[in-house]
Amino acid sequence: MFKKIIRRVEDLLSSSAASKPSDKPKQKSVISTYKEQTGNGLFSTMFNKGHYGEFSSYGKLAKLPGYHKALFNIYIPNGKEQTTEIDLVYLHETGIYVIESKNYSGWIFGDEKSQKWIQTFPNGQKFSFYNPIKQNLGHIIALKALLPSVETVQFTSVIVFSERCELKKVTTEAKDTYVIKRNHLSKLMEQQIQQSPNILQTAYIDKVYSFLSQYQKVDKSVKEQHTERIKGKFSR
Repeated sequence: MFKKIIRRVEDLLSSSAASKPSDKPKQKSVISTYKEQTGNGLFSTMFNKGHYGEFSSYGKLAKLPGYHKALFNIYIPNGKEQTTEIDLVYLHETGIYVIESKNYSGWIFGDEKSQKWIQTFPNGQKFSFYNPIKQNLGHIIALKALLPSVETVQFTSVIVFSERCELKKVTTEAKDTYVIKRNHLSKLMEQQIQQSPNILQTAYIDKVYSFLSQYQKVDKSVKEQHTERIKGKFSR
């Protein structure tokens, strides 16, 4: 078990894969970026399922070509005098990718129209959780309200499940919406970048990043209020 964790750490900390030559500024390392923004150290991250999921996803995104910045666990207003939490916002030259991380195991069943999705286990146990497609759509709507200068077509919704689960009968036809396992994240994003034009300038990415940074590392009271509000709605 410990050796497996160490191998994962080595993969995430390894040098970036070969990419197109660029004169853009060098990006920070995966662990330094994650720790700086979340305050979560390496070992505490490795033993927390939620943090590890976000960290693992960014470990794959960090190796992609093109200028980018990422924000983790931001709590933004949702227009209802409440907040909504976004796991990962990936700002790239080709657009804004809003990523919802689900570090679940078992079999997953669901579609874009259902209110609840189902997680099942071999022993017959079943748990329901709020439709992550609807959940992430709410995140994008809240982001659009904060960033009115960004066109809707520049947002992409990506729901990333753990490699430990199996996506059974999970379907979606929504445009710019993807439901995948984490081991397919790199391939999906490479395709998105290759097929999409550069629509966000470096200066604009920096501006959006700076603006959204204020919603990171919020007070403990904000997190507690958010957790209490979604209890029962997003719980499995």
